[in-house]
Amino acid sequence: MRLIALAPLAVAVSQAGGLGFIAAGSDLTDLTNQMKHAKALLFENHIKSEVLPIGVGFINWGIDLQLALDILANNIPAAVWFFAPERNQDLVRWTSGVRNVTQGKTKIWIQIGTVAEAVEVANLCNPDVLVVQGADAGGHGLERGAGIITLLPEVADAMQAMGKSNINLVAAGGIAEGRGVAACLALGAEAVVMGTRFLASEEANIAKGYQDDVLNSSDGGVRTVRSKVYDTLRGTTGWPDRYGGRGIINESYMDAVNGEVTDEMKRLYEEALMKGDEGWGEHGRLTAYAGTVVGLVHRVLPARDIVSEVRSQALQTLSRPHTSML
Repeated sequence: MRLIALAPLAVAVSQAGGLGFIAAGSDLTDLTNQMKHAKALLFENHIKSEVLPIGVGFINWGIDLQLALDILANNIPAAVWFFAPERNQDLVRWTSGVRNVTQGKTKIWIQIGTVAEAVEVANLCNPDVLVVQGADAGGHGLERGAGIITLLPEVADAMQAMGKSNINLVAAGGIAEGRGVAACLALGAEAVVMGTRFLASEEANIAKGYQDDVLNSSDGGVRTVRSKVYDTLRGTTGWPDRYGGRGIINESYMDAVNGEVTDEMKRLYEEALMKGDEGWGEHGRLTAYAGTVVGLVHRVLPARDIVSEVRSQALQTLSRPHTSML
């Protein structure tokens, strides 16, 4: 959601009763402006607080810690979300740094993708939240990992065995509607996060061609793929080797699937950038990062309506009587 989840989307989600995040990602050049924008939007709704009711997400391998801390010291968010350090050990400095500059007012969320990562991060940082990302997630994640339905309960069991049940688990990857939320709550999550669903929100900072690509895709297990192809084409090659990006399959991927990315493919990608919205789609070439839940995303809605709809469906699912087949 980097460059897509900015202040308008983050504030809209929080005002709907969730916790919206500004996806700063690996580029902090606009974060101060986004935080100021969030403050202005909140003020318009008569919300003024030292701790902003939004979060900020960081891709840790690509940004300067001190610069991030300087911004957070003057704009205290309710939470920060750490993801993809070079080494998990690096998160110790990030965790202690944020806790110091915000005087413990900002909760620490750390994303993991395996049980081993969860155990290591819990021991190193004792975060407030572990974001447990399953393999169905869109955008970047571990190239090898389990789906949320097996990963989440195993992480929950591991935390209990370690005496770390105080760490809240938030499920990610493969969730776009209330049935998925209900399932994750049953599997041990305290809450869920959604990315792909909010690509089809009115507040998302997203090209129409990209958004239409999401809405027009279905059967996400075969329509999307995790790969390094799109990073190579876009020049975002600093990711640690263990990560790949899940996106909707298009001509760029099909050209590269049986070989390496060539200069000609890069030229065609640059050419597609000049086409605007026409550059996306099954026969397009531009990257559309999205998860396997694309087939469950059917329409563009305001973020508040997405939150309300998902919450209502989850409550209905959890309260529905089930007949036993045993």
